[in-house]
Amino acid sequence: MAGRIRAEDVQTVKERTSITDVVREHVTLRPAGVGSMKGLCPFHDEKTPSFTVRESVGRYHCFGCGEGGDVLAFVQAVDHLTFTESVERLAAKLGMELRYEEGGGPRQGEGIGRRSRLIEAHRAAAEYYHHRLVDGPDARAGRDFLRERGFARPEAEHFGIGFAPRGGEELARHLREKGFTDDELTTGGLCGRGSRGIYDRFRGRLVWPIRDTTGDTVGFGARRLFDDDRIAAKYLNTSETPIYKKSQVLYGLDLAKKAISAERRAVVVEGYTDVMAAHLSGIEGAVATCGTAFGAEHIKVLRRMMRDEAGLSPARVIFTFDGDAAGQKAAMKTYADDDKWASQSFVAVAADGMDPCDLRLREGDAAVRDLVGSAVPMFEFAVRTTLDRFDLATAEGRVQGMGAVAPIINSIRDSSLRPEYIRTVAGWIGVTVEQMRDATQRAGRLSAQDAEPARPHPSDADVPEPSAGEAATGVPAPDLSDPVVRAERQLLQSILQHPSLFSGADLDLVDPAGMAAPAHRVVLEAVRGVGPLAQGETLAGWHGRVNDAAPLTVHPLVAELSVDPLPVRHDTATGLPPASYTESLLRRVREVAVSRRINDAMATMRRLAVDPEADQEQLRTLSRQLQEWERERAALREEVG
Repeated sequence: MAGRIRAEDVQTVKERTSITDVVREHVTLRPAGVGSMKGLCPFHDEKTPSFTVRESVGRYHCFGCGEGGDVLAFVQAVDHLTFTESVERLAAKLGMELRYEEGGGPRQGEGIGRRSRLIEAHRAAAEYYHHRLVDGPDARAGRDFLRERGFARPEAEHFGIGFAPRGGEELARHLREKGFTDDELTTGGLCGRGSRGIYDRFRGRLVWPIRDTTGDTVGFGARRLFDDDRIAAKYLNTSETPIYKKSQVLYGLDLAKKAISAERRAVVVEGYTDVMAAHLSGIEGAVATCGTAFGAEHIKVLRRMMRDEAGLSPARVIFTFDGDAAGQKAAMKTYADDDKWASQSFVAVAADGMDPCDLRLREGDAAVRDLVGSAVPMFEFAVRTTLDRFDLATAEGRVQGMGAVAPIINSIRDSSLRPEYIRTVAGWIGVTVEQMRDATQRAGRLSAQDAEPARPHPSDADVPEPSAGEAATGVPAPDLSDPVVRAERQLLQSILQHPSLFSGADLDLVDPAGMAAPAHRVVLEAVRGVGPLAQGETLAGWHGRVNDAAPLTVHPLVAELSVDPLPVRHDTATGLPPASYTESLLRRVREVAVSRRINDAMATMRRLAVDPEADQEQLRTLSRQLQEWERERAALREEVG
């Protein structure tokens, strides 16, 4: 049985891996102060970014949901991996060979984790399929299909397109020879299981590899080529597997994410060939869903990539739909989720209903770019599509049309835009602005009546929910309305983010028992237990030691303190806060701790003074100690002054 990965190798992986680069595979980040980056959280839905990454300490923290940790914790959480799988995945990207405690490497099929095995099987399958498309004599139908749509060998190579042989067992045999088991092939969706054993699921079809944002192949989309294909469906997609969730995957995102991030624009098309046509026409931010409707999880993925944030200049997401009834239905379903975007969404439909692939084939690359450039707001498309159902030449049709589109106008998030939309839509229908306004107001009143709030359960009012900090750490959340607690927090932030500024003597001067917040006390004890940053030690390495020394209950707080920007201007050359700032924090926290000792000593002396059996020597000792503490406090206050 394979042993655990050696601790020093785990630490090396963490130190050599850029947490910023890893996070950027899932989230578009922007500068947020010296040494910090910020973006929309991948773990919860938000309109304003609260997810912060600090490269120098190798940690991240979301101030919205409380998720935080190091690069391994991020990979585990975002890709649903085990600890071992996350280490091995990052090590593979580094080209680093890991060592295991009990001598050998990971046991095949187990030690490297199920997800890693399934990913590797899909990589091998994609290579095999592509090789068969390029060189296989039985793949002529696939090559002809691509050629007819304007795609040649370079395009097939760029997008990794392949062909699944018709025999039904060739892929299974090829992957078995590479050491993969039948269970792995069926679990990953590459093969099915029948009465005579396993068979290739996509046999006789043209296949597109579907990759996640990191570029790993996690599934396939397969197009029917032959009339005698026993599966009638034109497209066959990988079913849900441990590595493939169709509600969260977008075809082409691995190739499009750079353009989406840079342009803050995504173009959502309907098929694999449409993605290819868009990219080859210069619309490099094009993606498509994989056998499912565009939904809320897809929105979350794109919003993080586009930085679709409230307060920034609007990002743009453009949907292309076929002009037929099915396309209009898909557009209206998409409009139902329009409020999940912070910015406005748009729709582009070719005049004769052609999709981007057909448009490019018939009219060229410029026509595809013009199609995207002519997109109209989703609101306008929704209203016009709705009005198409009514005969606006009749009074009855106009009244029905007003009633149908009034809820759409009423749903506009920015109420300041409604008067202008009311005027515009009134003109489209052929009614007065007053009539359209009245219809919209009626729709608003009906909506308010339908949205009666649920009555709270009696127990909900009796039991207060824990605060985010308390839930995360298991100890009372620090009360940041207290200026003393705020000073403690900023000191801990300074120590964790810039440990080179603090010597062992500095840390020894701060007594954890003097901390007002219990959670701060626990973190400081861990820091003091580890000691200052050692010569030659990396910041990430030191952070790893602090994290190991701290109880699990405060790991989220350590992550939060490690990335939360300090409220002070940093030196642009060194990236460090002013020395006067950190020194004042040290003095302030020490002064509060001394004051607390003084108050405790005076309370004890008052109790002893009225006790006839009090130990007089104890009183004298306390008196001398009190004088020393008073002198120490006076000196600290003088330094502050």
